[in-house]
Amino acid sequence: MAIEVVHGESRSMDPRQAVAELAAAFGPGTLDAVIFFCSPDYVLGELGSALQDTFVCPTTGCTAAGQIGADGFEHTGILGVGFRGGGLRLQPYPITPLADHAHRAVRIAEAVRERGAAHPDLSRFGLLLVDGLSMLEERLVASLYQAVGNMPIVGGSAGDDLRFESTHVYDGAGRFLSDAAVFCLVECDAPIQPMKVQHFHPTATELVITAADPERRIIYEMNGEPAAVAYAEALGLTPDALTAEVFSCHPLVLSFGQEPYVRSVQQIGADMSLTCYCAIEEGLIVTIGAAVDPLETLQTAFSELRRAMPEPALILACDCILRRLEFEGEGIDAAVGRLMAANRVFGFSTYGEQFNGVHVNQTFTAVAIGG
Repeated sequence: MAIEVVHGESRSMDPRQAVAELAAAFGPGTLDAVIFFCSPDYVLGELGSALQDTFVCPTTGCTAAGQIGADGFEHTGILGVGFRGGGLRLQPYPITPLADHAHRAVRIAEAVRERGAAHPDLSRFGLLLVDGLSMLEERLVASLYQAVGNMPIVGGSAGDDLRFESTHVYDGAGRFLSDAAVFCLVECDAPIQPMKVQHFHPTATELVITAADPERRIIYEMNGEPAAVAYAEALGLTPDALTAEVFSCHPLVLSFGQEPYVRSVQQIGADMSLTCYCAIEEGLIVTIGAAVDPLETLQTAFSELRRAMPEPALILACDCILRRLEFEGEGIDAAVGRLMAANRVFGFSTYGEQFNGVHVNQTFTAVAIGG
């Protein structure tokens, strides 16, 4: 069966009007599924009711720190994609509370295996959307990936425009929830291709985490100094010069073998601690990350993808908010947005990304769906 992808958006902040405009943009005809990303400024109870009343097909989404659509980066409103033609099916599985993730992962895996046995010829992947302030992404995605077995998982942590107050996922039944995630099984007749892109590599500037709270992702000391002081000194700055833009351009990098993993800094505390978007532990050695050309890196990734999949119908993407802040600081956000739009990227700016069984930062994780 065919997969027809239709795009819609609304910048209205009236929930009913926004959903009506989104549905109108999708055009007439039955929808098989809807995926959306929205501003946290909506009255989410009203938005959830409007979504439930309007779309009878499986629907999933979350609040974001910005969206990515047909015009590149967006900062407000609601963006969505709808699928028609019968070639794609979406089944959301809400997970709440997140403390129950291990039990829910087992139940989800059972359902996935049953569907796989009934339709062994379909392509499958998991789309994971999770409360971006839960600090449970590592354990959640590891549990799911281990439970469901040999199936790609791509995901993103919901955002709230860098306020770090409250983030929400849509449960598919009219409610936006915190302390929750939605694992969506996506099945399609077309081929799929997962992808992960980052543009940082480790440098020789090493910092040892000497005091930390792993559960809360807080670094208190590095090299025996207050964490923010040590980090600023490594950059030739003072702590009062540390901003979200600085964090986005100079993340911490942890290396396992030859593979670097970015551990981005979220914010600085009054006690000169650093809160991260990803798990950290005492005793770890991290380096200050150095960037290569992000535009060239992304273009190369899309070129490699198109050698395997010449005309993707859609690239469903979760892209770290710190990447967008870096692009804006360098004045290349419009160029990156055009590149994404030209390659049919749809997604959102996240508070963290998931790829298979790992939670990462400052990374573009995505899955391309064949046309």
